[in-house]
Amino acid sequence: DVRDNGYGGGQGKVDADVVKYWKNRHMLFSKFDQGILLDRESWYSVTPECIATRHALRCRGKTVIDAFCGAGGNSIQCAQVCERVIAIDADPEKIRIAKHNAAVYRVAHKIDFITGDFFEVIGTLVDAGASCIFMSPPWGGPCYKDRLVLDIRLMTVDGAAAISAASKVTPNVAAFLPKNSNMAQLVALGGLLAEGEGGR
Repeated sequence: DVRDNGYGGGQGKVDADVVKYWKNRHMLFSKFDQGILLDRESWYSVTPECIATRHALRCRGKTVIDAFCGAGGNSIQCAQVCERVIAIDADPEKIRIAKHNAAVYRVAHKIDFITGDFFEVIGTLVDAGASCIFMSPPWGGPCYKDRLVLDIRLMTVDGAAAISAASKVTPNVAAFLPKNSNMAQLVALGGLLAEGEGGR
């Protein structure tokens, strides 16, 4: 259990690699001390709760898809304001953690969790009635900050391809990307979404 290794709920010793993130644990999840679980990667990849809340309000609708749910930060906040959330992640452990964290926030019943590759799963959700797809593709770890300009096609998951695939399901696609992302790529992708029915 990740808590036994000091990665959640305030239990156990704190690994040296996550000390700086541990200090901000209540910014990541306000209910951290109620049993939140995080694996090593999630410490630096989960969206802080105040930002996830803003994402949720922006994406609010009947059904929202969280394309790369990770530990569940964005899915949980979307579930607070949406009727249904479909949360996808390729890592079964991330799904297990996200389910647990959603239960801590008492919104697990509003989230359908799917373990699978986004590019394979998204095609099966064309008729899911998604009003918006939110995504924060894996950025490749903290080292993304070392690049002056980040090519979003070269992230752990091709960000450009993910946005393009999502736009085939709904024109409303919200992407949370590093601030040093290639702006020319984002402008081009914005044009792609605009060709739909008026994306966000």
